Amino acid sequence: MMKYMLLVYGDENCWNEDERKECMLESMTIADELTRQGKLIAAEPLHSVTTATSIRVRSGQTQMTDGPFAETTEQLGGYYVIDVDHLDEAIEIASRLPPAKLGTIEIRPLFPKPDAAG
Repeated sequence: MMKYMLLVYGDENCWNEDERKECMLESMTIADELTRQGKLIAAEPLHSVTTATSIRVRSGQTQMTDGPFAETTEQLGGYYVIDVDHLDEAIEIASRLPPAKLGTIEIRPLFPKPDAAG
């Protein structure tokens, strides 16, 4: 099994309220299915990028700015962490997510945690 993070990107203003609600309900249905299959580790939508706080530490000094790390057309809007057999299965799951229709789902493998005893 391999763990992947599915990062959900899209324009925050591309959905009206009814479309956003339908997207959320469909996404929850897929998350419930993945949970029953033992493939979902975590999934959450994120609040608007306008609520973001970005932190950088440079020369031992913490720098804080309100807003996102980068100004882009598509913002990070949520994520899924899944545990599946191979990349093809992660691609199949990502292609079913409603935000893929208007935005982008980035699939990234997670590094395995090092053995703390070793």
